[in-house]
Amino acid sequence: MIEHGPGMPWAVAHATAGDLARPLPAERTTPDAAIGRILAVPLRAAVAVPAFDTAAMDGYAITGPGPWRVVGRRLAGPGEPVDPLLGGTAIEIGTGAAVPPTTEAVLPYEDSTRHGDLVSGEPRRPHIRRTGEDLRPGDLLADAGRPVTATMAAAAVQAGVEELHTHRPPAVTLFVTGDEVITSGQPGPGQVRDSFTGLVSAVTARAGGHLLRSTRLPDDPAALADALGRPGAEVVVVSGSSSAGAADHLHRVLTALDATWHVRGVACRPGHPQGLAELPGGRWVVSLPGNPYAGLVAALTLLEPLLAALAGRAAAPPVTAVVTGEARLYAAGVRIVPVTGTRIRPGARPGSLHTAAAADSLAVLSAAWRSGDPAPRLVLP
Repeated sequence: MIEHGPGMPWAVAHATAGDLARPLPAERTTPDAAIGRILAVPLRAAVAVPAFDTAAMDGYAITGPGPWRVVGRRLAGPGEPVDPLLGGTAIEIGTGAAVPPTTEAVLPYEDSTRHGDLVSGEPRRPHIRRTGEDLRPGDLLADAGRPVTATMAAAAVQAGVEELHTHRPPAVTLFVTGDEVITSGQPGPGQVRDSFTGLVSAVTARAGGHLLRSTRLPDDPAALADALGRPGAEVVVVSGSSSAGAADHLHRVLTALDATWHVRGVACRPGHPQGLAELPGGRWVVSLPGNPYAGLVAALTLLEPLLAALAGRAAAPPVTAVVTGEARLYAAGVRIVPVTGTRIRPGARPGSLHTAAAADSLAVLSAAWRSGDPAPRLVLP
């Protein structure tokens, strides 16, 4: 028997999706492959930075009082070990090159005067980066739970880190149900194009997961049960088949599979028939209503926070901002409307995406909302 009623409050459903799942286990990756993932353990330096005493300017490595007699030249890059400098001597040196032992300072070209092999000048600063002055082995680069940015990955490489431990990104399988759905070409009478695959792929990627595959299924409970029963991705998304019509089989199939419902309907318009269930063994099922705009609402309400939690991302409530304009409010829950800037875009309907396509976010309006009040905002993918 399918349960009917107003459904779970929207804010509770959104929070539930983010609170239920635990981050997936850690795996080792190279720094570049870790970009976009979440650190599972603290990131620490493996070597000193700098790894050797190095010149911070182009000029002359000097020691003792001047003027100094130039006895050699050294540029950045590997080379033979350099003998210690004797008092009153110098070598011409390039930025990034290892300074000889006993070097007291690097005299920049612009602060120096050279005549033949003699150079003179007044060093204003040492201009030497000493071994380990930025990092020493074991120093903390980033705490667990931080997202790996390109800058962090580059810093890890600089600090000699060859492997990072990050949470495995959750894999998603999408089943697009409906005899009327086609995946290519112009739809004919009684047909509609699949508009879910691109949306689910984008939401999944933004939350830190990846879409393994999208498969169209007919309105057949046996086909749906067979698809849900196969092992595979951590998260299964089903578009359509979520309501109470003759072609809506998902609730009955999940009941037969002994699934546990965590969200079974949400008190919102559009998107009321959405749901979140857990199969025996721990795989998650997210139910998206078949109407595209309603399905988009459900993807942002349940799918994105669930995937973010599995990816190890810290839960965060939606950003709240002022919303202006007119909306037909929903007395039993929230109305979710497209917004550009602060202004509501009129004309949104559950089955159409064109109004949302011209917006930059969706605003979640309570029954008590009035124009100019703040409301939670969901950024559109």
